[in-house]
Order: sequence, then C-alpha cells, then structure tokens
Amino acid sequence: MSKKLLSKGKYARMLKLTTDDGIVDALALDQRGSLVKGMKTAAAKYGKLFSMDMVYNFKQTVSEILSPYSSAILLDDQMGFKGIEAKSVDTGLIMSYEKTGYDANEPGRLPSLIPDQSAQIMVQRGADALKVLLYFNPNDPDEINDQKKAFAQRYGTEGVAAETPTFLEIVTYDDRYDSSSLEFAKEKPELVLKSMREFTQDKYHIDVLKMEIPFNPKFVAGWNKDASDSAYTEAEAKDYLKQLSDEATRPFIFLSAGVPTDVFQRELKLAGDAGAKFNGVLSGRATWLEGVDIFARDGRDGLVDWLKHKGTRNVTELTQILSDNATPWFEAYGGKDNIQVVDISNIQ
Repeated sequence: MSKKLLSKGKYARMLKLTTDDGIVDALALDQRGSLVKGMKTAAAKYGKLFSMDMVYNFKQTVSEILSPYSSAILLDDQMGFKGIEAKSVDTGLIMSYEKTGYDANEPGRLPSLIPDQSAQIMVQRGADALKVLLYFNPNDPDEINDQKKAFAQRYGTEGVAAETPTFLEIVTYDDRYDSSSLEFAKEKPELVLKSMREFTQDKYHIDVLKMEIPFNPKFVAGWNKDASDSAYTEAEAKDYLKQLSDEATRPFIFLSAGVPTDVFQRELKLAGDAGAKFNGVLSGRATWLEGVDIFARDGRDGLVDWLKHKGTRNVTELTQILSDNATPWFEAYGGKDNIQVVDISNIQ
C-alpha cells in the first residue's frame, strides 16, 4: 500500500476528533428541521407554547452533559450555537456545512451549502472538521448525479485547502418508494454499496464517509416480532456489512438513522462479527431522542436528570461496543506508520 499523505493540519484535527485508540466516538446533534418538528409535537402534547429557545436550550444541555463522554460532537451554527459554547473543551467539534432539508419542488434532492459559511469561517469559529449530508440514489439520471458528484468534489477540495477533515454523510433514497417500506428495504443494500463505491474514490478528497447501515433492521428476519415480511436473513445482513467494508478505501463510520438505541447497538455488534473495518459512529437520535419529550414536559432539570442517567448510559455503552468492534481510523490507510504527514504545499 502506498503512503497516505495528510497535511499537518488535517492529521492534528483527526487526532482531536478521535479517541486515544483512534476511534470516532462522536455525538450527532446537528438536526434542525426534524428537531424543530419533534419539539413542536412534544410541546403541544404537554400544552406548552413552542419557541425556538426550546431547541437552542435543548442542544445546549445535551452538549454540556454528553460531550465530555464523546470524542467529538456534530453541531450546526444556526440552531446549535449554544451547544457549541457548552461543549467540553476536550471534545472535537464537527460543524454542519449544508442547509437543512432539500427543495421538494426540484427533482433529485439537490444539496446546497449554508450561504454565509465556508471552511475557513467554520475553522475560525472553532471547527475541527466539516460535515455535509448528501442524498444519493446511484440509479438517478446522470444530469442529477453529475451535479452531486461535482458538489462533493468542491466540498472535498475546500477541505484540503483549509486543512480540515471532511465528513460526507450519504443518505440513500428512491423516490418510487417510501424509505420505511419493504420495497425500499430490498433495494437499500445495493444503493448503499454503490454509494460507498463512488465516494470512496480519491478524487473526492473525503476524509471520513458517514454511511448508513446497508439494510433496514425492521426487515431482518427474526429482528422484529411485529414484521410480517422480511427482506433479508441475518446472515445476508451480516454479509452486506462486510461488503461495505471491503469497498472502503478510507475511514468510514455509521450513522444511527434514528433507530432505537438497542437496535443500533445490535447493528454495530453484527458489523464487528462480520469483520467490517468500520471506524466509529456519529450517533444522534439513538442517543438523545427520548430526551426531547422529557425536556418539553419537565424542562432543563428533567432533561439533565435523564441525560445524567439514561443518556450517559447510552453513550458509555456505545463506547464499549466501539472498543470491542470498531478499528482505528488510520488502519484504513495501513496504520499510522503508513501515513506521511506533510506540509500543505505538498498535497495535490
């Protein structure tokens, strides 16, 4: 394996984002539209008047209590500015660079960046890494996917110039099917594998791929007692995880996709059993979602109590699972000895 060249800045920031063992044990708290919607629903449930301060203060409290247990935290500057201020100084900061959601009136779920931000601006605000979410269907027409590929290249190249690690989160879709349907579940493994095959290429300059679990756990035979149909056996699901790992040419981590905590933990253990060389997680709703309802009902004090008990346990249990199943990010390049740290002028 040829030497992997990393600039001094990128290498130092990757170390800041990971545990002493080189694992990305990160908390995702950059949800915007979905969190606003969930908080509005919870407020209405308890007869409370919703305000955006509820979202700001929720992020602040979760960041304050849980970030000390995480190697990094993913936050947005728009709704998570209080969370950024409240995070532990020892915890790395990943900042969202994309606008929330997409224009449903345009075909293709095209991405766009926050207009008043750039890699340099976010670094000045304390970011140790950037994150962009890209909706991707490898079977979409070229006129759509060519735009997304060019977008990813621009993003990755900007990260090179700023010496800032770039995380690319890929969420697959097919507009013919609901994402929770059996039909989409059957198609999902192929979509996720093809997406990895595309964006793991060097030309995108992506440092960490944030990938979906390549199956829907609701449709794994024996995993869901309420499901009348299945899309795959557990052995097939395990094989998809190994195939995903075999496609990767750079570090990759898993997103939790809002599944219950115990389900996400089961998925990660299966990945370890499969021999998938994943490098950690960015776990969001699986860690803190229950806290939204508690915050709306009981305020900050209730949320703090929940976080110090259940939320903290969610994080520490995940840390142990990663210790048992994940591999250090630098192993994707053949180990630390195979990484050559150079001046930015030597990176092409």
